[in-house]
Amino acid sequence: MKTRIVDARAAVAALVAVSVATGAGADPVAEFYKGKSIELHIGYSAGGGYDVYGRIVARHMGKHIPGNPQIVPKNTPGAGSLRAANWLYSAAPKDGTALGAVARGAAFDPLLGVAAAKYDGNKFNWIGSANDEVSVCVSWKDSGITKYEDLLTKELVVGGTGPSADTDQFPKVMNAVLGTKMKLIPGYPGGNDVAMAMERGEVKGRCAWSWSSIISTRMNWYKEKSMFVLIQLAMKKHPDLPDVPLIMDLAKTDEQRQMLTLVFARQTMGRPFMAPPGVPADRVAALRKAFMDTMKDKEFLAEANKSKLEIVPVSGDEVQALVAKAYAADPAIAKRLAAVLK
Repeated sequence: MKTRIVDARAAVAALVAVSVATGAGADPVAEFYKGKSIELHIGYSAGGGYDVYGRIVARHMGKHIPGNPQIVPKNTPGAGSLRAANWLYSAAPKDGTALGAVARGAAFDPLLGVAAAKYDGNKFNWIGSANDEVSVCVSWKDSGITKYEDLLTKELVVGGTGPSADTDQFPKVMNAVLGTKMKLIPGYPGGNDVAMAMERGEVKGRCAWSWSSIISTRMNWYKEKSMFVLIQLAMKKHPDLPDVPLIMDLAKTDEQRQMLTLVFARQTMGRPFMAPPGVPADRVAALRKAFMDTMKDKEFLAEANKSKLEIVPVSGDEVQALVAKAYAADPAIAKRLAAVLK
């Protein structure tokens, strides 16, 4: 009888141990994502830079997420990606099954008085950025404008993709702060549409255009001098363009420098990915890790290289800190910029 009691106790202890070990070894993130898919809402039309980056990340990131969900890209264009950002903030599922690839400036739009931005950019869960971008202003070959100084005396008609987009905001800021003479034609669905409008002669330039996107989609235009690169729009120069002026070097006063910094700091998060507010912290952490693991994935890098995409990753924590810093900036500077962008 005594032996049976000992054996029974040993059996119970063994079952408890197995149960504890099984519970300890289970990954709740993997359990959640197993058999599920994630929708990646790309805030622009097909064929542009955000679309290209979004789709290549979608093809590779799922295998680095616990549970290995499939990531399904969906184009959700409108208002320079504001349509996608608004939906992700207010209507998307907040469980980690919806992600966004939006304009790098979308996080800052509420600060800058963009009325259509119905969200707090600081409350998104930023997953990471695939590139630290340098954007440029370009002019078409028959525009009569071949260098930055020409923008101070001649009008350049440029295409825009929405009030949240760099293509709309950067020309307005440059006109107000530096005295350039760009005329904006808004309303194109995406950057690729602006490029085609240049080719058709509807517009004579684009300001801004990611240099990485030019490399992957229109480098022949640059080499053949079908277009001219006029100025770099970033915090630092791209090594490919040592002789093209950098906008930060053109600020003449401290106020101008602060305004330009608030606008162009976004370039550090040049190809951002984010999740809605309210996603559980363990899933956000897993998504951030998976994103950075993707950025080191050999198959991903090989495909990116084949597509001529620059990959200079910025972690989700770094992007989150950059956005938080912008929201803590001098409100007076943001107010002046908001007046410019109306």
